[in-house]
Amino acid sequence: MKDTYTIGATLTVEEACRIVKEHRHIVIGDEARALILRCREYLDRKIESCREPLYGITTGFGSLCNISINADDLSQLQSNLVMSHACGVGERVSADIVRMMLLLKIQSLSYGNSGVQLATVQRLVDFFNADTLPVVYSQGSLGASGDLAPLANMCLPLLGLGEMTVDGEIRPAADVLAEKGWEPLTLSSKEGLALLNGTQFMSAHAVWAVYRAKNLMRAANLIAAMSLDAFDGRIEPFGPQVNAVRHHAGQIDVAADFRRILGGSQLIEHHKEHVQDPYSFRCIPQVHGAVLDTVNYCHGVFTDEINSPTDNPTIFPDDDIIVSAGNFHGEPIAMPMDFLAVALTELSNISERRIYKLIGGTRGLPSFLVAKPGLNSGFMIAQYAAAAVVNQSKGLCWPTSCDSIPSSQGQEDHVSMGANSATKLLRVLDNTVRVLGIELMTAAQALDFRRPAHSSAEVEKLHARFRELVPFIDVDTVMSPLLDRAVKFVEECTL
Repeated sequence: MKDTYTIGATLTVEEACRIVKEHRHIVIGDEARALILRCREYLDRKIESCREPLYGITTGFGSLCNISINADDLSQLQSNLVMSHACGVGERVSADIVRMMLLLKIQSLSYGNSGVQLATVQRLVDFFNADTLPVVYSQGSLGASGDLAPLANMCLPLLGLGEMTVDGEIRPAADVLAEKGWEPLTLSSKEGLALLNGTQFMSAHAVWAVYRAKNLMRAANLIAAMSLDAFDGRIEPFGPQVNAVRHHAGQIDVAADFRRILGGSQLIEHHKEHVQDPYSFRCIPQVHGAVLDTVNYCHGVFTDEINSPTDNPTIFPDDDIIVSAGNFHGEPIAMPMDFLAVALTELSNISERRIYKLIGGTRGLPSFLVAKPGLNSGFMIAQYAAAAVVNQSKGLCWPTSCDSIPSSQGQEDHVSMGANSATKLLRVLDNTVRVLGIELMTAAQALDFRRPAHSSAEVEKLHARFRELVPFIDVDTVMSPLLDRAVKFVEECTL
């Protein structure tokens, strides 16, 4: 029996990722159920009594907001919205991101501010629990008015339309629903808008990225510590006084982590001939610390986002208010996602510089980390590969949240482009994992040239685990399969 998560509690980034990774069963809690029912009942009464137009409920959408819709057509209006907005293009979104989108949409609808039917939320829960995943595409959202296109594709199967992935096979949603005994839903007023407005495409990527980034920071420190010891680096730049005097929390934490990791190392404690190290080693607390501060900041922003209703209009039954505003606008998370991409690129940038130094033939290490350089090229091109990956990430660092292309005949005249921030953030994260995998392979090779001296217990433990997958390179061999193992080793740390 899988552990059950009850919708209605505050959802943490870590809990969201555990639910998705472990395919946990989710249920709608009693409080959330009551809030959903109460809001829907209030909205039905409001539509009957209100003589003023209600945006997206009794009117058209976007620049069509001034066109009133006949009461008999309100349901068709919502179905038309879902169908017409299902304009996703590009590659298919991964299963984990679609699961996260479903979870976060359910969470957002559970606060009783969206006006959806309980049956609609329950069907999304059914999709998640049965792991019948709508086919969603990576491009099409402007990150304002919500993630309209990807959420429309995600919600098509509620109507028996679109496609779903079941056990890795893409099938027509109508067939999947029939097989499961689920009737296609008839949407009530406002429901299509509640489903499509929202930031769940962006926030699904953001949550997955920041969760992995936090775990990657731990691995990056450990890998860099191995590099520092293998390079015969100095520990003084990691001392408590010099880092505390600058006050940055991330810098202080990283320096302390390195002192802990390298405690008891023979290499770090022996006499050094050199007075100081290159910046890529000496400034690890400042650079890794700045990345850590960024990760922690983004973690807080994304936590707030996933615990919010982000559709429009927002309904407040207690106050008898229906507000057409802009909580679907992705800017609050678009800019942090761009910021996180920059930070992760810097993590890979400084990692590549350490790789370069380790293969440089200095401080008693052989050129390109092979015993007979010349006959053997060793790690020469491994550094090229890291440099190429870092270059691509640098190109992806242009913040898409700096751009806006007006839409809907100018009614939606400023958009966040946060969906593009989201997809490129995951690309940058994957690139950073690749570079750190190459650094780990390089550092482990360099450390072996320091024998019989040993590093700390924690570094040696990492080295031993890594050597179970990737051997010492004595003479030239095909490197790609070994680099792939190194990257997967680091990737596992992020998950």
